[in-house]
Amino acid sequence: MAKDVLVLSYSGCGTCKKALKWLQEQGVTHQVRPIVDMPPTVAELKQWIARSGVSVRKWLNTSGQSYRALGKPKVDAASDAELVEWLAADGKLVKRPVLVTGDTVLVGFKPEAYEQLFASRG
Repeated sequence: MAKDVLVLSYSGCGTCKKALKWLQEQGVTHQVRPIVDMPPTVAELKQWIARSGVSVRKWLNTSGQSYRALGKPKVDAASDAELVEWLAADGKLVKRPVLVTGDTVLVGFKPEAYEQLFASRG
């Protein structure tokens, strides 16, 4: 049974390039959505954060310019709801890539997590 695979990616992101290369090498059909031009909506984020199994703070690209512009003290003081709003407003603030398929959402690229996910696809 083929699942739809959506990857939110940024063309200038080395980690995104590695993830897309991995998917291509494994023959995983996927759709790419440019995260900067079309960042996840608040509604998508609320669903995806819950399905990812990690906190909203793990969704932050802490090494990016957008994060540095906000500053750690401001981020630390923000509520989860505020963080979701910020993530939806700025795709560069989101840790990349974001892979969405079925009930699974993966944030960032760990080859072992991708292998585990797609090995169980059947």
